[in-house]
Amino acid sequence: MTGTDEMPEAAGRVFDAVSGNWVDRFAPAGTRPYLRLSRADRPIGTWLLLLPCWWGVLLAAGATGWRWFDLWIIVGCALGAWLMRGAGCTWNDITDRHIDGSVARTRSRPIPSGQVTVRQAAVWMAAQALIALAILLTFNTTAILMGILSLAPVAIYPFAKRFTWWPQVFLGIAFNWGALLAWAAHTGSLSLPPLLLYLSGIAWTIFYDTIYAHQDREDDALIGIKSTARLFGDKTHLVLRLFMMATTLLMTAAIVTALIGADNIPRLLIALTGVWAFGWHMTWQLSRLDIDDGARCLSLFRANRDAGLIPALFFAVALLV
Repeated sequence: MTGTDEMPEAAGRVFDAVSGNWVDRFAPAGTRPYLRLSRADRPIGTWLLLLPCWWGVLLAAGATGWRWFDLWIIVGCALGAWLMRGAGCTWNDITDRHIDGSVARTRSRPIPSGQVTVRQAAVWMAAQALIALAILLTFNTTAILMGILSLAPVAIYPFAKRFTWWPQVFLGIAFNWGALLAWAAHTGSLSLPPLLLYLSGIAWTIFYDTIYAHQDREDDALIGIKSTARLFGDKTHLVLRLFMMATTLLMTAAIVTALIGADNIPRLLIALTGVWAFGWHMTWQLSRLDIDDGARCLSLFRANRDAGLIPALFFAVALLV
C-alpha cells in the first residue's frame, strides 16, 4: 500500500469511510470506534435499509389512505434503520473479524485494527438492538412479529458468503424486510403488493451489492469468499441488466396491485412514473460501471441512495392527489 492508503488506518479511520464524515470530525474520540462499528461514517447502508421501509408505508398509505400514525412509522423506521443497521454491521464485524484482517478495504475496521474488543462490540450490538426493540413495540402486533422474524436473515447473512455464490440474495432478504414490516405497521396485515415490493427490493439489492462487491473481487478470490461479483465476472453488465428489469417490473406489479381502481388512476400514474425514473437511474449506473475500477464501483454503489429515493418521492407525491 502507498503512504496515502495507510493514512486512514493510522488515524483510526476506516479505509472506505466517507471523506470528512461527522464521526471523524466531530464525535468524541471514545465513541468513534463504536460509531464506526455501526457504519455511522458510511451512511449509505442506513439509507438502503430505510428506503424499502418508506416504500412500504407510502404505498400502503396510497392504497388505503393516509393516517397520522404513518408519520411515526416513517420516523420510527428511520431510527430503527440506523439502529438495526448498526447492530447488524456490528454482528457482521464480529463474525468476519478474521476475514476482515485479510482484506485491504476492511482491515482498518475497529475489531481487526484493535480499536475495540469482541466483547465490547457484542455489548454495543445488544444496546442498539434493545433500543430498536423499544421502537418496534410502538407498532401493531403484526409489525412486531415481522420485526422479530427479521433477526433470522440478519443473523445468517454474515455466513452466506462462506457457503453460497449468492450472499447478495441473503443481504436482500434482510435489507428489504422493512417493506413488509412498514406495510404491516400501516395495515395490520400482509398481502400481494408488499410481497411484490419486497421481491423488487431483493432484486435491487443484488444489483447494487454486486457493484459494491467488485471492489473486493481479487481479495475474495484469494481467501475463498464467494460473491455474485465473482460469479458474474465479465458478464456482470448483462446479468445486472436482468436484475434491473426484475426490480422495475416487480415494483410496477406491486404498484398496480396496490392502487388499481378508477379512483386511483392519477395516483397510480404518478407512482409508476417514479418506478420508471428509478429504472432510468439504474440504467445510467450500468452505463458508467467499470468493474475493474474500485473507486467507480464505490461511487455507483453510493448513488443508489438517490436511486431509491426516487420512487419514495413519487409515492409521497401520489398521496397528495
